[in-house]
Amino acid sequence: MNFAEKVKQLRTARGWTQEQLGQMLGKSKRTIVSYEKGDSYPRTREVYAKLAEILEVDINYLMTEEEAFLTDVGEEYGRRGQLQAEMILSQTRELFAGGALSERDEIAFLTEMQKIFLDSKQTAREKFTPKKYRKETE
Repeated sequence: MNFAEKVKQLRTARGWTQEQLGQMLGKSKRTIVSYEKGDSYPRTREVYAKLAEILEVDINYLMTEEEAFLTDVGEEYGRRGQLQAEMILSQTRELFAGGALSERDEIAFLTEMQKIFLDSKQTAREKFTPKKYRKETE
């Protein structure tokens, strides 16, 4: 079960509308609709934590490895970086939709793709950020 299905199932089991959940979370109904359609994910771990508290579940239940990765990317590289990562993961899932790899091999591949993505973002940041704006690492 993915994040979207979990949120919808937990919300409906409590008899709440999307608007009610949005109010409790401090988000709009439109945001909850987007979560339940699988069109977007919370941008920060804090939002995941608050949602988990409201729905009375462990945060790890809501976050799969993929969602944790996307949240980390969003926090580090902003919405644009998160969208790029979502696109790469989506295209990768489509690549293996035929089931040519075992589930274990597919997870290993996705993990490596995530590492490559993060490495390339870091390299681009180092290469294209002017020296006066770089964080001091010394």
